Amino acid sequence: MLAIPGLFITGTDTGVGKTYVAAMIAERLLQEGVNVGAYKPACSGAIVSDAARPVWDDVEVLHRATGERFDRQRISPQRFIAPLAPPVAAGLENRIVDAGLLRTGGYWWEDHCEFLLVEGVGGWLCPLTDSETVADLAVDFRLPLLIVARASLGTINHTLLTVEAVRQRGVPIAGIVLSETTAPVDPSSVKANVVEIEKRCDVRVLGVVPYRTSICLPDPGAQQTIDVWSMIRSVRGLGDGFPATSRSLLRLPFPSDEKQG
Repeated sequence: MLAIPGLFITGTDTGVGKTYVAAMIAERLLQEGVNVGAYKPACSGAIVSDAARPVWDDVEVLHRATGERFDRQRISPQRFIAPLAPPVAAGLENRIVDAGLLRTGGYWWEDHCEFLLVEGVGGWLCPLTDSETVADLAVDFRLPLLIVARASLGTINHTLLTVEAVRQRGVPIAGIVLSETTAPVDPSSVKANVVEIEKRCDVRVLGVVPYRTSICLPDPGAQQTIDVWSMIRSVRGLGDGFPATSRSLLRLPFPSDEKQG
């Protein structure tokens, strides 16, 4: 169990916007004076430049969002080239994913930040080692879970399946964020998905991240206010003992003023 508060961010699938959401929250907390860290235990899928130096976009985004204060190796100590599940990508390099390092890499942050955002790989049951999934690490860290889901056709099913699987492991859920990974064809369907998801699993949808053409962070001034901290504290009282600034409102886009909370 991690000795500092934080959130474990998982997705209903790969490519749903977990890194974008993690970076957005990290940037907001940093602006409010919170010493926030970001940890991606394993990362696969690199871009190899002309100089043959691999670059992992997820790590770069998290590095920038936390003010470039931490070494990339601390943000993600195990990185692999191929865009595959970590144990598969590691095998192509004649390596294995170190299960111990997945955990000790997270414990390092206990002495270096006051709030930690842990971003998983792919979805809740994505393979993380030869014998473990993302769920196993989340259970060990015992952080409330933030689920990022696509704001598109099929998301109700995918989200409810994820919520059910998470609850079977006894991990508390802080909330859900829908992410528009493509330009919405029918904006009203996004609102309908929010209603259906909340009604059917009794977990609050904290916001909808609008479609963007790049992974760069949005302008915080253009976002509506959602009280994410109230959701975090309702799960485990994570705001206790924190400075007043860290209990203030995070901002996430939301599709309807009536849902603003």
